[in-house]
Amino acid sequence: MSDIEANNGFEDHGLEPGQDNVRVLGLDVHNPVFFVSAVTIVAFVIITLIFKEQAGSVLGGLRTWLTTTFDWLFMLSANIFVLFCLLLIVTPVGSVRLGGADAVPEYSYSGWFAMLFAAGMGIGLMFFGVLEPMYHFNNPPLGVAPPLADGEFVAENIEAAREAGMAATIFHWGLHPWAIYAIVALSLSLAAYNKGLPLSIRSAFYPIFGEAVRGWVGHVIDTMAVFATLFGLATSLGFGASQALAGLNELYGVPNTDTAKVVLILLITAAALVSVVAGLDAGVKRLSEINMVLALLLLAFVIAIGPTLVIISGFFANSWVYLKSLPELSNWIGREDASFMHGWTTFYWAWWISWSPFVGMFIARVSRGRTVREFITCVLIIPTLVSILWMTTFGGTALYQLLSEGYNGVQQTVVDYVPELSLFRMLAELPLAAITSLIGIILVIVFFVTSSDSGSLVIDTITAGGKIDAPVAQRVFWAIFEGLVAIVLLLGGGLAALQAGAIATGFPFALLLLLMVWATWLCLRSEKKIADTGSAG
Repeated sequence: MSDIEANNGFEDHGLEPGQDNVRVLGLDVHNPVFFVSAVTIVAFVIITLIFKEQAGSVLGGLRTWLTTTFDWLFMLSANIFVLFCLLLIVTPVGSVRLGGADAVPEYSYSGWFAMLFAAGMGIGLMFFGVLEPMYHFNNPPLGVAPPLADGEFVAENIEAAREAGMAATIFHWGLHPWAIYAIVALSLSLAAYNKGLPLSIRSAFYPIFGEAVRGWVGHVIDTMAVFATLFGLATSLGFGASQALAGLNELYGVPNTDTAKVVLILLITAAALVSVVAGLDAGVKRLSEINMVLALLLLAFVIAIGPTLVIISGFFANSWVYLKSLPELSNWIGREDASFMHGWTTFYWAWWISWSPFVGMFIARVSRGRTVREFITCVLIIPTLVSILWMTTFGGTALYQLLSEGYNGVQQTVVDYVPELSLFRMLAELPLAAITSLIGIILVIVFFVTSSDSGSLVIDTITAGGKIDAPVAQRVFWAIFEGLVAIVLLLGGGLAALQAGAIATGFPFALLLLLMVWATWLCLRSEKKIADTGSAG
């Protein structure tokens, strides 16, 4: 019998948020997690700036080695996470409420969804929403013949390439990434709200390791979570800075140089610091809601002004193609399209995994009071549907412009591989392009700010031993270093270096997530037993 089954709820665990903390220079930090993480990150920044060329080469080689050697681990893990989440919806444990039977949600559905998307995928949807469907159309996966041969379209290949491209795009933004987030968020919510443990990654493993999470086992887990979060965020911030600057260059002629990228990251990090000081409700929540409104307005505009009927019919067609292709895309054995799987899928899974401590803990912070069934449905199914609509609208419009109107502006960004321009080239063919492109830039920047703010909140919580009211100065420290890591990775190898950093930290955390699945199941069984005993009594 496990510890969790023996006491039905960790009544004697004796763990309190921040109980092992030390105060240094007005900071309230967990020893040694804060110091090991901070020193390592500072050293990384300094070394990478000194040896930029060597760092870029090492990071590029690391990405290739990890995605080709451990592709099976990333693919298998992501599949397990999806199946586990779907299982929770239909099993009795789905009735367990986060926070106990009497807990009520702190946020409305609208506020909750806004924060989910701002933290979970905002910058990525803006960056890849137009680019990826077009890229996979030009270079379709699953052995589908490309639509272009010797520079000319081959009619019989076009529809198959379009379907394969949309299925692959939705695959990367659908059930799998949100299942990764859901696992972390659910395990942390149960540990913090139902078992009274500190809101820190180590707490999710109490059902397996017991009191050992207070010692070096917990220190290693939390430190790995800090690294994964920081590099996952830096990757997204790098994408966001590149896209925002590309838009400013297209609209206003702002030079698209490394210096300009650094200045932009610094300015947006400064804006994030203002949001940090404002706090969760006044900062992240308000900015997330503003961004959600802007994103919905841009989405509605493209649907209304673009090929409306094609988008509406495409939503249902693409959903079916995605579900139909899901088994084949999820398989890693005997693939004919190894370059697609290694270059896109395994990178994405590692990226989502590296983001999972950040997004998972943030979702946990705002999800108290939901039942497990409601939580999984809202965190897994609904965001997947919204992602399908987004990719169908933006990517589908770009494909329509190419195939029906002969406009190849977006396709050229794929051929020349200037991905940060794809969104703006698509909007350029629609009315009010100057306004919609400006909205796109604002969206990227505000997503950047909310990601940095909420990310620093999460890292601060981890390095403060689970305390959610640690001094603001600590969150300011992490917000600054998120920006610095994004800068040094961009300077030390561009987007490839950013991707390598995310993969390197996502790899070891994938193993922890697999353990987290088992810990979550143990915790849910315990909570269901408590609920049944209480209702019976």
